[in-house]
Parts: sequence; C-alpha cells; structure tokens
Amino acid sequence: MIIRICEIKDALKICEIYNYYVENTSITFEEVPVDIATMIERIENYTKLYPWYVCELDGEVIGYAYATKWKERAAYKNSAEVTVYVKHDQGGKGYGKALYCELIDSLKTKGCHAILGGIALPNEASVGLHEYFGFTKVAHFSEIGFKLGRWVDVGYWQKINN
Repeated sequence: MIIRICEIKDALKICEIYNYYVENTSITFEEVPVDIATMIERIENYTKLYPWYVCELDGEVIGYAYATKWKERAAYKNSAEVTVYVKHDQGGKGYGKALYCELIDSLKTKGCHAILGGIALPNEASVGLHEYFGFTKVAHFSEIGFKLGRWVDVGYWQKINN
C-alpha cells in the first residue's frame, strides 16, 4: 500500500470509486454520477488549500481522502471538513485509516485546528473510523436528506487537531 498526493491522472479512478457510492448508497447526497472534468475541477480547487491523498495498491488507486473549507467566513479559516472513500469492495482493510492518518497529520502542519466529518447515518464503519481518530459526535440532523426513496440522517463528528 502506498499513500501519496493525488495527481490529476487519478481523476478517472476517483470517479469510479465515488460514483459507486453516488449510484448505490446514501453515503453521499449527490444523485448524479460525477464526470472526470468535474472531478478534475474539484481536485484542482480543493488542493489550493489542503492536500488530497490517494491510496494505491499494486499500482491501482483504491481510495482517497481530502479536506475542504468548513465554511467561507474568515473566522473559520482554521477549520476543515474531511472525507474519505475506499473502493466499495476494499473496506475494512485499513486503507481508510492509512489515508486519514496522512491527511490529519498534514492538516496539523497547515494550522488546521478543528476538523469535522459529516456522516450519513447509519454508517457504523465511518463512525468507527472517525472515533478511532478521536472525533466525537457534536451534531445530529434528522431526515436532512432524501435519497434512494428514504429520509437520511446526518451526524457530525469533530476533532480538535492539536
């Protein structure tokens, strides 16, 4: 396993990983698969502030993690929201942990004080991952999204990154 900085050439594999979740789960609230041009734009925009990492196994990208601004207002400049996705058939093997370890460590060097993770519920794997890294639940929004014919709750977990 190799964790490395994302490159534009990774956009196709990232789309494949992400679009599985778009089409088959309520983990993401996007409902239309993301095309490569849109993913490239996201990578270029998000990496202006924070790194975006990929996990490679035998030369194939099988996961990715990144951070984005929490909010636009200036006082939020030291807060970020983190996200991780692993290829749907590769979960539970430590790839998400390896990606988050690299991402969270890098956020410390960028002066990021508060880190948030939004989780569509229920999602035991994601809750477990965040709590493994010391995140605690700070919010719960009931029936905030509607996807795949059902209402979905979202919880937020937070970590002070010191």
